[in-house]
Amino acid sequence: MTDQQELLTARGAAAGAVVLAGIMGMNTAKLGFVAQVVAFAFGLAAASLFPVIVLGIFWKRMNREGAIASMLTGLISTFSYIYYFKFVNTDPEDWWFGVSPEGIGFLFMFVSMAVGVVVALMTAPPPQDIQDLVEDIRVPGTRKSHGIADEGMAPMSAE
Repeated sequence: MTDQQELLTARGAAAGAVVLAGIMGMNTAKLGFVAQVVAFAFGLAAASLFPVIVLGIFWKRMNREGAIASMLTGLISTFSYIYYFKFVNTDPEDWWFGVSPEGIGFLFMFVSMAVGVVVALMTAPPPQDIQDLVEDIRVPGTRKSHGIADEGMAPMSAE
């Protein structure tokens, strides 16, 4: 992806978020209280970000493709569930496993994590220098130089 494509993608995502926020703002009667919206936000974060952060820190095999697949799975599945059961079918009898839209992010977090693991195992592992960087970040006090970004920086010593 070129810098120009990355910039256009970021701008498109920001515009999409603004439009989505506007739509949600116009439908506040259906969304309910602020606490409910915060619950949705935490559910979306749990399903899309938490698995990638945990796997990225504690599993050296996690790669870009696995992270992207995991994040998209968590975000799309959780948002779709919230949208469907808040705007299309509001009958609590139809909720999956009796889980409300406010709490579904917790379940989709595990689905997202599984998708990330499967995709990471099906694709090439990250380069060794990235694995070393992750290991260095994960273990406090053992910082080493990692390429041009760290050129001229002294390694941190354990005191």
